Amino acid sequence: MSEEQKLSRREREKLTQRQEILAAALDLFSNKGYANVSMQEIAEKAEFAIGTLYKFFRSKEDLYRALVLEHTDVFHSGIASAFASSDDEVEQLRNYLKFKGDAFRANIAMIRIYFSEIQGSCHNVLAGLDQEMRRRHEENLRKLAAIFEKGIRRGRFHNVAEPYYLAVAIEGVTFAFLRLWMNHPDGHPVLDNPDTILNIFFKGLLV
Repeated sequence: MSEEQKLSRREREKLTQRQEILAAALDLFSNKGYANVSMQEIAEKAEFAIGTLYKFFRSKEDLYRALVLEHTDVFHSGIASAFASSDDEVEQLRNYLKFKGDAFRANIAMIRIYFSEIQGSCHNVLAGLDQEMRRRHEENLRKLAAIFEKGIRRGRFHNVAEPYYLAVAIEGVTFAFLRLWMNHPDGHPVLDNPDTILNIFFKGLLV
């Protein structure tokens, strides 16, 4: 029996209401921006009285924080699974890139917000997210660095740079490609093949 099935009918109804509120907020924040969305708009889109929103969230900032952190938890859990899916360093990186591509395509609205958060927009200051988002992003970089460090130690990779810098580099290239896809999804289907990015690192330009 799942955790949700263990809940009472009233608890399940409350959980459904909360999810519907967050879904409405996600759509509005993603399309209009945090500053241009009011709690009244969220209530109307979710088809609840505004008082219902305040039963779950103290303020718009509180709602925004819950939305971003809950999606981030799922995202980072998926990344951890991708890292744990193989003992081979190249496959770990390939699975990591594949997961990110799949996750971005399936959650484009949240990804717009995620890009905003990791770049330190004014929204996260209001919602108290800046420190938390940076901490999680840094944690992800450290996990990537550990893969490069292990690969270097085992002779899988050349020792061309500090593992942490390699992690920063592959993360930066990945985000650059994902932004390219966001702007031109049909013209740049790079998310279909993780090796598009890996080959930049593993094959290089020199002949």
